[in-house]
Amino acid sequence: MHSYFSSDFKLGILGGGQLGKMMLYDTRKYDIQTYVLDPSADAPSRIACNHFEQGDLMDYDTVLKFGQKVDVLTFEIELVNVDALEHLEKEGKKVYPSSSTLRVIQDKARQKNFYQNHDIPTASGTYFASAEAIQHASHSYPFVWKSTTGGYDGKGVMIIKSDADLHNIPNVPCIAEEMIPFKHELAVIVARNPSGEIKTYPVVEMEFHPEANQVEYVICPARIDDKVAQKARSVAMKVSEKLQHVGLLAVELFQTHDDEILVNEVAPRPHNSGHYSIEGSITNQFEQHIRAILDLPLGETASKIGAIMVNLVGAEDHTGDVHYRNIEEIMRLEGVTPHIYGKRQTRPFRKMGHVTIVNKDINKARSIAEKVKETIKVVAK
Repeated sequence: MHSYFSSDFKLGILGGGQLGKMMLYDTRKYDIQTYVLDPSADAPSRIACNHFEQGDLMDYDTVLKFGQKVDVLTFEIELVNVDALEHLEKEGKKVYPSSSTLRVIQDKARQKNFYQNHDIPTASGTYFASAEAIQHASHSYPFVWKSTTGGYDGKGVMIIKSDADLHNIPNVPCIAEEMIPFKHELAVIVARNPSGEIKTYPVVEMEFHPEANQVEYVICPARIDDKVAQKARSVAMKVSEKLQHVGLLAVELFQTHDDEILVNEVAPRPHNSGHYSIEGSITNQFEQHIRAILDLPLGETASKIGAIMVNLVGAEDHTGDVHYRNIEEIMRLEGVTPHIYGKRQTRPFRKMGHVTIVNKDINKARSIAEKVKETIKVVAK
C-alpha cells in the first residue's frame, strides 16, 4: 500500500481549470503533493498546487513528459492527448480514468455505439463523417446535432429544426440523434476504485437555461419518484461497470414521459452536476474522485441537507476584466455559499463560478436560488 499522505507521492492533474482547483481543496486537506499542467499561465489551479507547468494538453510530448514526473495521473478535462496516456500506461504509470475509458468517452459516436453494444438505454443516433454527408441525408425534424469531439458547455450541440439549420453546422464528424421529449434531465455521479468498490450519489435534477443550452440550477435531491431514482442509479451503475472506469463518472440521463431512463452522455471526472456536494454531501465529489483514483475506501455519498447549485456565467453583453456585482447581497441570504473560480476575464456565458444554496426544504432552497440568480451579475468592470 502506497503512503499518499505527507509523503513524496505525486499526483498529476491534466487541466488546471475550476474542477482542478476544487480538487486541490481536498488534496490540501490530505497533504498530497500535486502537479498541474494547463495551457493558461493564470489557470485557476495555479494558486493551489505544489508544482504548476504551462503546456498544451493535446501535445503528445508535453503530456508524456509531464506524466513521467508523477505517480498517478488524472485529468479534469477530456480534451487531452490519449495516445500519450496510453504510452504512460505501457510504461507502468497509473492513469485514472484509463486511456481506454477516455477513448470511448472522448468521441460521441464511439460513446453512442458503446451504449448500443452493451444494451444501455439511449436515444438512437446516426453517424456522419462530414457536414456534406449529413446535409445530403434525409431527416425527420427536429433532431439533435452533436459534433463527435470537442463539445462542452452547450458548444458542439444544436437542435436542427429544418434543412436551413443544416447549413449552419461546422464541417466536422457528427451524429444526428433522435430528439427525446423528456420530463426531466437528471444526472447520477458514480464513483469506482481499482478494487471495484462502487457507489452512486443521489439523483440530481437539472433545470436548463432556454437559450444558452447551459444548466441554470442543479437540484439535489431530484424532485422525482423513488422508483425512477432507483432506476436512474442502476442505469448509471451499469454504465460504470461496463466502462470499467476508475474515478468519478457523471452520467447525464433523460427521464421520458413514461418514466424510462435513457443515457444522454457521460463525463469521466468531477462534474458541474456534483458541485452541490461541497456543501450538501457527507463526501464531496472532489474528495471522492481522489479516494477512488488512489484506491482508498470510498466515502459516504448521502446528502447532509437539500442543496441547489446555480452556475455563475458571464453576462451576455460583457467581455473583459470580471466584476461580481451584488455578491454581498447574496451572501446575506440564508444558506448561500459562493465559489469564485478565479478566471480574470469574463465573456458571455463563460462559467465564472457557482453558488450553492442549502436548506432542509428543497422548495425553499429553490426560491432562494431564484433570488440569487436575479441578484448577482457577472459583468466586465
